[in-house]
Amino acid sequence: MAVMGHDHHHHHGGPAARAGERHKGRLWVAFAVIASVFVVEAAVGVITGSLALLSDAGHMLTDVIGMGMALAAIHLASRQRRVSSQSFGLYRLEILAALANAVLLFGVAGWVLVEAASRVGDPPEVATVAVLLAAVVGLAANVVAFLLLREGAAESINVRGAYLEVLADLIGSVGVIVAAVGIEITGWDWLDPLMGGLLGLWILPRTWRLAGQALRVLLQMAPKGLDMDRLHAELSALPGVVDAHDVHVWTLTSDMDVASAHLMVRAGADTHAVLDQARSLLADHYKVSHATLQVEPDDHTGCDELTW
Repeated sequence: MAVMGHDHHHHHGGPAARAGERHKGRLWVAFAVIASVFVVEAAVGVITGSLALLSDAGHMLTDVIGMGMALAAIHLASRQRRVSSQSFGLYRLEILAALANAVLLFGVAGWVLVEAASRVGDPPEVATVAVLLAAVVGLAANVVAFLLLREGAAESINVRGAYLEVLADLIGSVGVIVAAVGIEITGWDWLDPLMGGLLGLWILPRTWRLAGQALRVLLQMAPKGLDMDRLHAELSALPGVVDAHDVHVWTLTSDMDVASAHLMVRAGADTHAVLDQARSLLADHYKVSHATLQVEPDDHTGCDELTW
């Protein structure tokens, strides 16, 4: 006897998609601001030969691509019409966007580090005034984007990815300004590739963390902090339940955790009560409101044949 629990299949746009929708306007403005300034920084970086500025522009490019992917994911995930083959909608797109972003950032950081290593010994002369002006414009743009995305970062991994990169850029722009002022005062041209390399290194841990979060979701691992052994024990200990098996909890996308489990009950037990208690245990204690629960009497055979 299979009883389905708390069927959410028809609510379009889960918490993450709704969070994304709420912040879409701000994300668009941030995207436009950063994209414009990226063009300025990249042009000035190429003309002046400043690696620090090119490094910052490289990070800005990943911001632009990251925000573009975030906006695309929000748009697709929140569309009302769902194709039947997309039984979970397109929520996972934001996770793929976050992962693609991380891969891109790794590439940029790697290029900058290699370039910095080759330049430190023989640094090109840099036109510091132009670099300084471009970096100040970059800093202003990042402050604007940072303030726009701060609220949404708490609700969506997608917006959080964009927010983290804007924060990294903000510090990057400060670094470029410091290097340009330093060169202007001391005449030490090697400060520019050194700062470029430091910015490349500084971005790596953040990128690693973003990639890790996205991979956790794609590998369908249990949400961070959720104790699967304890959940299994608590489901097994519910009144009337003889055994809980095939218990899975995974994340669909930001703030959308999903669970499924088989609950074996004594023949004649009140299956409605078991279902209600299991659902409230998952929702109240584990914050998992979307659960598919199969309640089966202990004289039923066949379920133990599942090996995964």
